[in-house]
Amino acid sequence: MAQTFPDRRGLLIILSSPSGAGKSTLARRLREWDETIRFSVSATTRPPRPGEVGGKDYHFLSESEFKARVTDGGMLEHAHVFGNFYGSPKAAVEEAINAGQDVLFDIDWQGAQQIRNSALSDHTLSIFLLPPSITELHRRLMDRAQDSDEVIARRMQKSWDEISHWDAYDYVLVNDDLDTTETQLKAILTAARLRRTQQPMLTDHVRKLQTEFEETQ
Repeated sequence: MAQTFPDRRGLLIILSSPSGAGKSTLARRLREWDETIRFSVSATTRPPRPGEVGGKDYHFLSESEFKARVTDGGMLEHAHVFGNFYGSPKAAVEEAINAGQDVLFDIDWQGAQQIRNSALSDHTLSIFLLPPSITELHRRLMDRAQDSDEVIARRMQKSWDEISHWDAYDYVLVNDDLDTTETQLKAILTAARLRRTQQPMLTDHVRKLQTEFEETQ
């Protein structure tokens, strides 16, 4: 059973970046540093790929099921990408943060904006990762040796589209060194967990202080 922290409310941690800026590696390092951080399992209407497990890799839904959840307010964010719908189910996230667990989202700027505009916006922490240079970003994509030149060119254009929305995030880090960026991410998360909105017990504590103060008068 996952550890819970009843004395605090969990965070919705949005980590975004252009492809090749190190997001996946840093998300993995964050979860290795704190194993209580949950990864948000997205819902999708695309069919499972070989080896994918429903509920672990994705929640696989029919298009009608997905649209019904959107209509009922059951998705924190959603998008239509290459003929399929993707989204973040709301109920599981609410359950986690109410139990004091942080939930990590790997989504683009549009999904981040939807979550920032949701009822859970007060508990959202958004971080954008920038590459040190466009040349370095292109090199990282080339080094993967997985895509054709045409695909890499499309990824570069999409990366620039992502970068153009950098100023919509709470924090922006230039990832020119993984270890340094990891340290910065940990510092940001540690501080965000101490936000007033994340400490529901403060209200009762202040009331207690008020009672003690009045009793001394």
